[in-house]
Amino acid sequence: MVSPSQRTDADDTDSLSPEERVYPTWTEPLARAVSRPFGGPVGRHASVGRQWFWTPLRVVLLLAVVTLSFAYLQKSPCVQQYTDSNGVVQLDWRGSKQFTAMCYSDTVPLYTAERLDKPGTFPYKTSWIDDEGKPTAHVRYMEYPVVTGLFQWLNARMAQGWTRIAESGWLPNPMTVIVYFDITALWLGFAWLVTAYAVARLARRRVWDAAMVAVSPLVIVHAFTNFDTLATAFATAGMLAWARKKPVLAGVLLGLGGAAKLYPLFLLGPLLLLCWRADRMKAGLTTLATTLFTWAAVNAPIAYLYPAGWREFFRLNTERGVDPDSLYNVVAQWTDWKGFDPGLVQGQAPEVLNTVSAALFLICCAAVGFIALSAPTRPRLAQLGFLVVAAFLLTNKVWSPQYSLWLVPLAVLALPRWRLLLAWMVVDALVWVPRMFFYLGVENKGLPIDWFLGAVLVRDVAVVVLCAFIVREIYRPSLDLVRRAGDDDPCGGFLDGAPDRRVLRFGRRAPAHAA
Repeated sequence: MVSPSQRTDADDTDSLSPEERVYPTWTEPLARAVSRPFGGPVGRHASVGRQWFWTPLRVVLLLAVVTLSFAYLQKSPCVQQYTDSNGVVQLDWRGSKQFTAMCYSDTVPLYTAERLDKPGTFPYKTSWIDDEGKPTAHVRYMEYPVVTGLFQWLNARMAQGWTRIAESGWLPNPMTVIVYFDITALWLGFAWLVTAYAVARLARRRVWDAAMVAVSPLVIVHAFTNFDTLATAFATAGMLAWARKKPVLAGVLLGLGGAAKLYPLFLLGPLLLLCWRADRMKAGLTTLATTLFTWAAVNAPIAYLYPAGWREFFRLNTERGVDPDSLYNVVAQWTDWKGFDPGLVQGQAPEVLNTVSAALFLICCAAVGFIALSAPTRPRLAQLGFLVVAAFLLTNKVWSPQYSLWLVPLAVLALPRWRLLLAWMVVDALVWVPRMFFYLGVENKGLPIDWFLGAVLVRDVAVVVLCAFIVREIYRPSLDLVRRAGDDDPCGGFLDGAPDRRVLRFGRRAPAHAA
């Protein structure tokens, strides 16, 4: 078996011998059961690693394409059109179809809500008045971070270009918003393929674990609900660059991810803690500096040219109250609690809620830091990354349903126990059902809010259970399936196989790190 110190830079599965590979049909009961219709578990004398086309990576990508196809079909009822009694073509959301068919996607209403349908508009420059003529009237701009906002704008321009060409009769000519959704879905699907690819490469000996990313039920429900696969692609690609000892490229990718959604930046904390423990701070600080520079370089032009529009994302998140999916809302709905900031008016930020949410997250980060420095063996990057992102979601005042996609690649890399992962993913995906029927309204034969709140609580418990399993394996690395397979930290890059230099010790000497 090749030790980490002997491994070359060829960290992909192409360089592994059959003896170094992990066969899920031998180790995972779920994989063993699924394999039965296809011949059962792989034989001990099977030809492994010699297939010229159907490599594990290509199978994983094919599975991802199939799953993304189901994701598109799941949203397709919401991108149908009809002609009304006046002969005008309309988007068919009659009878609250977006809720009854459970096909709702933010992409469709945002096309008009963000003024992407208007010619001559530009995100962060274009403004409009919400609640015009009412006491609550206020100026609005594009509400998304720069990369995501420009992504929407470019897709809108492409959709409008398609429509102009189609008017000549050379191409099909559906409503522009439908073309916009299709173009957006194409790019979002490609971003998830990048995510699956990066996880397959990061998994190394356990390349088949990436199949859990490819076939996740959360992909079917939420790949096209919003734009979050962009962030997962940048985050996992950044982790892959770090694993291949390319700290500058890792920083660029994480910086772009942070300019699309905030969560990729959370990976920097665990990265720096592990670098400090292993005395690899030069590489860690290089990635940190490159990340911050990239984020600033992307944001600076918009912030300089359109400062009010650039601040809109931060303003809305500051003034936003509790979302239905948050634990704060669960407590408020099931008790007589009025929240931390009762009686707020339009434009007033819930300062106590913001402070409590930030404080709880910082406490959780401190706990993760303690775990990172006190564990007998240095934790893996994916383990700490999952803990930090999960802590943010659990303590934050907002957990939009598509945010759960952030956890999928981290969970697969941190805790590759297929049955446990699939159970969580199914529970999380099924929250969508009571959510849609709660939005439909009881008066329209929907569900009361208690069904939705109960589903949210079960999802949160499932995430806490995953965190508990990860912490258990951090303190008992002999239970870690990745390390039992012979790897130290496939995502570690400069940390992979590095000795521990700094460890918090309490009463007795902590055992030295062993790859």
